[in-house]
Amino acid sequence: MTINTGTSYLDSLTGNPKGSSTTTTKSNNALDQTAFLKLLTTQMQTQDPFDPVDNTQMVAQMAQFSSTTGIAEMNQSLKAITQSLASSRVGDAASWIGKAALVESKTASALSDGSFAGTVTLPENASSVSVSLVDSTGKVVYTGRANDVAKGDLPFYWDGKDQEGNAVAGPLTISVYAKNNEAKTMDSSTASWTTVQGVQSPASGATKLVTALGNIDPADAIQLS
Repeated sequence: MTINTGTSYLDSLTGNPKGSSTTTTKSNNALDQTAFLKLLTTQMQTQDPFDPVDNTQMVAQMAQFSSTTGIAEMNQSLKAITQSLASSRVGDAASWIGKAALVESKTASALSDGSFAGTVTLPENASSVSVSLVDSTGKVVYTGRANDVAKGDLPFYWDGKDQEGNAVAGPLTISVYAKNNEAKTMDSSTASWTTVQGVQSPASGATKLVTALGNIDPADAIQLS
């Protein structure tokens, strides 16, 4: 007669009572569904009629097995969905190639037509604003001015050509000097338009837009044109 000493139902199926060890070729010592059902059938056929397996314990162990299997399958499904979404994001970002993105930056790069453009964001109304573009030698190649400017975004644009009509190579530093209505200088933030040259998908799965200003996150694009 077989006496149940309190070992788990799965232990009784596998013949592996608590405290003993066994070696298996299955990864993580896990039973697959076929093996579990086979052992379950064998156990039901060979159980002692005078000391049958406790139904409550059997149901609990079956539920545990089902839950574990379900979680594993769910993890595989989620992994597949994640990979699919990553591919979709890369595909969506690829449609940006050749377009211009407005990104927060203190540097301006030449667009496809050689021009430079961006915006200055003012925290309050300004009596005067001066926007300059400075090359790597410290030379000011462009300056634009505006008076009585309302707070918010002030766009700037330069065709990228010097007084002789020669194209100026970037990148250029954006310098802003602004005064409020009390004639006090104030801080401002700047953004510039840059051409999206390509899309990069690193091993981490974070898609990046390749631009002359560096690789940027698509979420950092303020506007797309």
